[in-house]
Amino acid sequence: PNPFNSSTKIKFSIPENELVNLSVYNLLGEKVVELVNEAKAAGEYEVSFNAANFPSGIYLAKIIAGEFNQSVKMLFLK
Repeated sequence: PNPFNSSTKIKFSIPENELVNLSVYNLLGEKVVELVNEAKAAGEYEVSFNAANFPSGIYLAKIIAGEFNQSVKMLFLK
């Protein structure tokens, strides 16, 4: 859900075996956490992001899998 309070789940799917990197950045472009950085088989995945130790604000979840690259804006409210 967006906005979220303290933790949220990020769902993604990949069509074929790929090296997947899923990281969360603050608005200054600083990486605050790397959630996934490994080869994944084709399929659907769900990763938890716990932001309890971060300040409220806007964060970007960025996923890179092979040639695919996408960012999603997330609003964290305490």
